[in-house]
Amino acid sequence: MALAPRLDLRQSQSLVMTPQLQQAIKLLALSSLEIEAFIAEEVERNPVLAAGSSDPAPEMPLGEHPELSGPETAERSSDDGLGNDRHDASEALDVDFSAETFHHDTPSDSAGGSDGVLGLLGNTMSGGFGGDGQDFDSFAARDLSLRAHLITQAGSSLSGRQLFLVQQIIEQVEPTGYLGEDLLAMAQRLGAPVAEMENALAALQRFDPTGVGARNLSECLALQAKEADRYDPCMARLIDNLDLVAKGAFDQLKRMCRVDDEDLRDMLIELRGYDPKPGCRFEREDSIAVTPDIYVTQRGAGWAIELNSANLPRLLINQSYVAELGQDKATKAWLSDCMADANWLIKAMDQRQRTIVKVATEVVKQQEGFFRRGVAHLRPLTLRQVADAIEMHESTVSRVTSNKYLHCGRGLFDLKYFFSSGVQSADGEGASAEAVKSHIKSLIEAEGDKILSDDTLVEMLTAKGFNIARRTVAKYREAMGIGSSVQRRRQRKMGR
Repeated sequence: MALAPRLDLRQSQSLVMTPQLQQAIKLLALSSLEIEAFIAEEVERNPVLAAGSSDPAPEMPLGEHPELSGPETAERSSDDGLGNDRHDASEALDVDFSAETFHHDTPSDSAGGSDGVLGLLGNTMSGGFGGDGQDFDSFAARDLSLRAHLITQAGSSLSGRQLFLVQQIIEQVEPTGYLGEDLLAMAQRLGAPVAEMENALAALQRFDPTGVGARNLSECLALQAKEADRYDPCMARLIDNLDLVAKGAFDQLKRMCRVDDEDLRDMLIELRGYDPKPGCRFEREDSIAVTPDIYVTQRGAGWAIELNSANLPRLLINQSYVAELGQDKATKAWLSDCMADANWLIKAMDQRQRTIVKVATEVVKQQEGFFRRGVAHLRPLTLRQVADAIEMHESTVSRVTSNKYLHCGRGLFDLKYFFSSGVQSADGEGASAEAVKSHIKSLIEAEGDKILSDDTLVEMLTAKGFNIARRTVAKYREAMGIGSSVQRRRQRKMGR
């Protein structure tokens, strides 16, 4: 057979992911804060695009199933971007990256991108605030770090060589307040006598917060006990044997400290009032308030699902800017590109809102028992169930539920909260893991002096209609941060 070059025509199909379509799909997974930042960047980059006041978000009464409607932008007119038809736009966003092979126009169009003792004591310690309530003075200057706070105290009370050594020690203090370097190694590095370094550390340990500069937990608690004038020989022995406190060896502690039950109980309560990490009150990150993306309110026999309009800035085309520019060929071409980008973003945001409402509506429909009667009636739900119901891909539902929050009469919830595995129940429908956790928590909270073992919890849950194994009860209990029956018995004996 002779080999010779020839021309052939072949017909094939491939899914081409344009950069705009990739960006539209990524917009689904962004949180409200990320969306605001993205829109602000686009408005700054594109002079044709303008952000106006938000309009009331679309509502979706469950049961009536009206046509989905999002905030309208009167000035958009481009047919470019995601497509003219809303159904086509929905299908365009409903793409599974993992299951499809995409062919890109250029390499730059690809979708790649960077995408023990302390525990026992810390559960109930008040963080150094004591029993009189929170120390609001510690929140007065949030921008003041622990290191700056210590440097200020050192400069106002020390001088000369001691000031220099204390400053060097402060540089090694960890954010928790503990000394992060061995004092002997520091003395060798600085060429200073160990005794002089000990004196400098003692000076640092007199600073606020009490317990700063400690080398271990025992020393940190001892400093706070001395400050409270409670460091007597009995308390010293108790602090020196924190491992026995963690084990709950109270009889041995009573013999070592030479105290009775009542004195030991008072000492343990005093000990739990100390702060095991005194430096953590500084360098706090300002808590970011979570704003809901979706509001669910009851309307008659159904539910109204609406988007939070405060998170949805209205995007408009700045027609006055377009009219003011010249009409030469280069300007027209540039304006055409800007208009296409602006109209694409308007359509992408509109479709994002519609998709979120569509997914949230199905979640409310599937979990209506939760919204009416509480967490005990939460059903097991998977992404595939919702995806099949709304005829979208599972990956699309996953993107929509990421970083989104729903507010209802029962509080603020992450959308992922409504998706969980389940266990078998007597009614045959199954029960959500969150519902089972709720029952376990309520049973343990009401156990009183009779501590319930995991086997007893299994029997009580079986009586409630849950077919659950003992290891599952233990797993759910540990996930909620609840100790075993032995640990809870020790805690109750310690007066917690």
